[in-house]
Amino acid sequence: MSWAWPGLLALLAGLPLALALQAAVSQMLDASAWQAFWSDPQTTRAWGLTLWTGLASTLLTWYTVAHLLARGFIRQTLMRWVDRLPAWLATPHVALAIGLVLCLSPSGWALRMVSPGLTGFESPPPWATTQDPWGLGLIVALWLKEVPFLLWVAATQLQREDVRRRWQAEFALAQTLGHSPQQAFAQGVWPQWAPLLRWPLLAVLAYGLTVVDMALIVGPAAPPTLAVLTWQWLADADVAMQAQGAAAAGALTLTVLGLGMCGLAAFRAMAVFQTTRLGLNDKVSKEGIWAGGLGWIFTPAYGAIWLALALGSVIGVWPFPQLWPSAWTFDAWSQVWASGSTVWRTLVLALVSASVGVCWSMAWLEWAPLRWQRALRPWWLLPLMLPAILWVVGLYSVALQWRLEGQWLGLLIAHGVMVLPYTLLALEPAYGAVDPRQSAVVASLGQGRWRYLLSIKWPLLRRAIASAWAVAFAVSVAQYLPTLFVGAGRFATVTTEAVTLASGGQRSLMSAYAVLQMVLPLLAFAWASAFGRPRSFEKIAA
Repeated sequence: MSWAWPGLLALLAGLPLALALQAAVSQMLDASAWQAFWSDPQTTRAWGLTLWTGLASTLLTWYTVAHLLARGFIRQTLMRWVDRLPAWLATPHVALAIGLVLCLSPSGWALRMVSPGLTGFESPPPWATTQDPWGLGLIVALWLKEVPFLLWVAATQLQREDVRRRWQAEFALAQTLGHSPQQAFAQGVWPQWAPLLRWPLLAVLAYGLTVVDMALIVGPAAPPTLAVLTWQWLADADVAMQAQGAAAAGALTLTVLGLGMCGLAAFRAMAVFQTTRLGLNDKVSKEGIWAGGLGWIFTPAYGAIWLALALGSVIGVWPFPQLWPSAWTFDAWSQVWASGSTVWRTLVLALVSASVGVCWSMAWLEWAPLRWQRALRPWWLLPLMLPAILWVVGLYSVALQWRLEGQWLGLLIAHGVMVLPYTLLALEPAYGAVDPRQSAVVASLGQGRWRYLLSIKWPLLRRAIASAWAVAFAVSVAQYLPTLFVGAGRFATVTTEAVTLASGGQRSLMSAYAVLQMVLPLLAFAWASAFGRPRSFEKIAA
């Protein structure tokens, strides 16, 4: 087999990653910037909030997904959850955060529904339900968003027919030996399933520790989390503050790496602990009270967020505590329609970056030697494991060196770097499930490799390919920091507009952009669902 093609693929994807990482690290070696970072009075508090919100949301996500997987596997209802995941996954982080604010803010829908009858409030109370100083709103938002992602990754493990059948056989065998269904899952299936989720779980942890856009909307503000503080310093016009921001990005990276290494070391013990917990109380597990109740939170929660966004985009005058507005208006949508270039720019970025990411991942999984795939897999997943702010610092430096700052090509490269890990994660299980003997059978019939790929393998993988493309599309639409920095503020997208408006008072316009940010990925997932649906053939009577 020729090494040129996989080598070229590795170079195309690895070079931007390597240069961005090298540029970011080189900017973090300024001793005076580190001294300024440590002496800043906001640093300690911001770091503590980052650790609290990141770790709490990750542990809550892990605990929730473990119980949902246990209940779904035992009752064979896991596919029902999987069928709902596309709509949840298609809801971007920013849209979810804005919808949560509209629901839970002191003047939001939740309090209006019980005021003034049950609360007696005639005006919004001075409650910090969002942007609270403890970061509880950010923890809830991260939990609502990351549970569907981790559940989706876990469900992809069952796409391999051999794995699914083996686990079901072992589960049935354990029950024939006298174990309850809960014990059979906890002691037979879960110890095999949990280790497969360690890298996605670390990605969830890394995102929770380094998220900027959601933290700007629902996170604490005085002081903010370390990621938001880093973004503020990097966006400052003062060169010294920018250097301090680079040092903060380095500290955030070291935090993620340190916690990641501790997590990997403790993962086996945590899996054992979770195994024990899953089998402690068979009576409660059989009823599925806790897991079932927790699982059903997501459907009404997402429904309330979608409804709040849709209604918020057409709300006019809305005095508190009226449940319904005094006036409705489509002025926000008129402004969105007038800025149609923003929508088209978002669409083009997402279409191109998602297509490039899927094509690269398919080519890599198809032609790269297996040992190359195993060796370089951690490298391709680095954008998931390391802070987004770190990649932004590196990519912005590379864009300046290559004169790509504020250029379409630079923006496409930045989006492609962030999209690639998701396409690879989505396609790997499906490629691993393909029986390699099929290619030998096709070759024995005198047909070439391309005939096998075009006629058999890729049609069989059509659903997985379409799903990976939809996920990549949604990831591109949701990109905030790369668009802002590498685009040099010249390329407005629906996400940058939504985050900018979230800090202002234009509630209807903010909601309209959030709805648009959510609708675009939903359309992509709807297309993927239709395109990936198996063909049905009707028998024609002779």
